Amino acid sequence: MLDKLFDLVKGFGQKTVVENTEVPNEHNDDVMAEATSTVAGGLRNVMAGGGLESIISLFQNRNQSNAGGSTGTNSLLKNPMVSMMVGHLISKLTGKYKMNTASASNVATNLIPNVLDGLIQKTQDPNNSDFTLDKLIGSLTGGGNLTPQQGGGVFNFQDLISKFTGEGNNRNDGGASSGGFNIQDIISKVTDGARNNIGNQNQSGSGGGLFDLIKGFIK
Repeated sequence: MLDKLFDLVKGFGQKTVVENTEVPNEHNDDVMAEATSTVAGGLRNVMAGGGLESIISLFQNRNQSNAGGSTGTNSLLKNPMVSMMVGHLISKLTGKYKMNTASASNVATNLIPNVLDGLIQKTQDPNNSDFTLDKLIGSLTGGGNLTPQQGGGVFNFQDLISKFTGEGNNRNDGGASSGGFNIQDIISKVTDGARNNIGNQNQSGSGGGLFDLIKGFIK
């Protein structure tokens, strides 16, 4: 899934990075790897902090924002989670690649929201099996689909969106469960998985963590 996210970043990065004279050509691939690491790491850190519900809300609210007339990227920029990612990438670009603040801000504020908007659109496409919320969460928690309750089967995170956002008329449990799965248990398992994934990378001795992993996708 991370390799597909990197490919998505490269698609949006063609104009924002490759054709941008303010980004030195020798840094093009690294800047896009940093952007991929920023998105993946940002989502993983939110999960590790128990914020699965915030991510579910992020993936759902794009449709609601568009219905209200604003574009997906403008709406995303107002999201604290996205703002955090933009700020992180600006810091990387100015510190590691010595870009000036204005240029770094231009790259980050264009690239991060567009990548997230594209990712959300792809996960909402029932015909696109390469991008699913299940695969995204699984890739950031060190595993595939989670099975929160013994004998309960494989949980579909895509279906969880309606439970968190109040869609459907059969929510008599206050959002506590979904199809036999306890939502708080799901959040707990995702949180533990994300924390373990971070810990495993820190112990691997690779140094750069997600960034080094993603750089391996550069061809």
